[in-house]
Amino acid sequence: MHRLCHRLVVAATTRVQQQPLLQGAARAMSTIASADKRPIKAQREQTFAKLGLQPYPRYTPPPAGCPMLRPAQIHAQWAGLLEAGVKRPDLQLSVQGRIRSRREASKKLFFYDIEQDGRTIQVVVSQQRVAGCGGDEFLSHNRALLSGDIVRVFGHFGKTNTGEASVFATQRLELLAPCLHTVPSRSGLVDTQKRFRNRYLDLLVNGSQALRVRARVLRYIREFLEGRDFVEVETPILSPNVGGASARPFVTQSAAAFGDTPLFLRVAPELYLKQLVIGGVDRVYELGRQFRNEGIDADHNPEFTTCEFYMAYATLDDLMAATEDMLRGMALEINDSTVVHAESSDTDGGPVGIDFGLPFARIDVTEALYSAVSELKALDINDPLSVPQLAAVLAGRHIACPLPHTMPRLLDRLIGHYIEPRCTQPTFLLNHPAIMSPLAKSNDATNTTAARFELFINGKEIVNAYEELNDPREQRQRFALQAADREAGDMEVPPFDNEFCDALEFALPPTAGWGMGVDRVVALLAGVRHLRETIAFPIMRPDAK
Repeated sequence: MHRLCHRLVVAATTRVQQQPLLQGAARAMSTIASADKRPIKAQREQTFAKLGLQPYPRYTPPPAGCPMLRPAQIHAQWAGLLEAGVKRPDLQLSVQGRIRSRREASKKLFFYDIEQDGRTIQVVVSQQRVAGCGGDEFLSHNRALLSGDIVRVFGHFGKTNTGEASVFATQRLELLAPCLHTVPSRSGLVDTQKRFRNRYLDLLVNGSQALRVRARVLRYIREFLEGRDFVEVETPILSPNVGGASARPFVTQSAAAFGDTPLFLRVAPELYLKQLVIGGVDRVYELGRQFRNEGIDADHNPEFTTCEFYMAYATLDDLMAATEDMLRGMALEINDSTVVHAESSDTDGGPVGIDFGLPFARIDVTEALYSAVSELKALDINDPLSVPQLAAVLAGRHIACPLPHTMPRLLDRLIGHYIEPRCTQPTFLLNHPAIMSPLAKSNDATNTTAARFELFINGKEIVNAYEELNDPREQRQRFALQAADREAGDMEVPPFDNEFCDALEFALPPTAGWGMGVDRVVALLAGVRHLRETIAFPIMRPDAK
């Protein structure tokens, strides 16, 4: 009990200490609601009090014999059954959702469009059908309900004289929760800052199609891998070690458990997953969030989702075949076609059709670099001592590369400049210079190219995969070379991970590893240009105001 009380005191003290920072962050983020100075809330509260309406009632299930149906169910089950003008009082039902529009045909007749899960149904409210609701009460009640309110309706199914499938209310609409601000359905919501600082409102106005595509993509990935006997696992997100990718991590500290030892949000789960293969889980995968302390643009977000899988006794060819099968099937499942229409990543930004039905193209990276940059033939592009000469080559071709200069960074700039723009259709980039892939096996005894591929689509990296290096001695040597780059100032290079090398000494089977950026795949299949469209609540910079 004493230890628990101590922890509570420490936690409370920490919260108090953090209050100024948190309050400052709250002030920095403005919302549409906070900017709305109109007296709508006060006026509506007065109306509810005057009419005796409870605006936030406790939810109760519908009565027996009046099933609760979603608009999609109503359309699917009954819309094709009746002719125009036919009503079916025997088809009792209830429907609930958000008022999208309200139309007052007369003081005794109102029409509502009620939305739930992205589908709408028309509700017809006639004083003649609504029991126990006099003229003034009927009019006042319906005028008190506004677009955006959450309501429930009891009635029966039928069609209007114009053939519109509708629910004909037999009781007055029940208010479940009022909307106290105007939903800009007609004027629209297009300003990027307003949209994503008020994401709930953005979804109401612009829809949630990209998020629904995301859910289907995640489900498809799981079904694809589990159908091939992969086991889904969860590895640490917070760890005293960082590795598996070259990226600047987010760093924090534990208040109690680790003393002053720094902890890192993971940049990749790779090293943990390979240790699971060593432990006997031959086919393993993880779908989860990664965190990299980098900038935000159309293709990058500090918090993002990846899928990584590792398959013992597999080759690079196995991974390429699996990649084509997964993405081809995913496109067909989500878009009903292997052709996906996207916005080109070129500067012109025109539409482009991505065809997953064709065999994916292949480009030999090393050959393409030598062909595009003749000066490379005089260099050893796998020798760190060639950095000054390679940097001079880039400078002579006016290709910028931020410091510090390392061979992987410089080569990556050349690939981005000369090769990646050629990859509109799905294209495997193969045979990277070995120095770019410290965790991959080499293709041959000369150690000049890596047994690795990257998949690019529409000029963007989607998949990175390779045959895993499983020689602990060589892995230590590769980590030592990376450590030299880190000492030279490249803080994206992870520290030497001796524990992982120790694990390799217990024998990692020949293993092929694969990683995919889920957000980029979702953006491609949903037809959106910016990753933030695929994320429920993307991080936003503090409001300048």
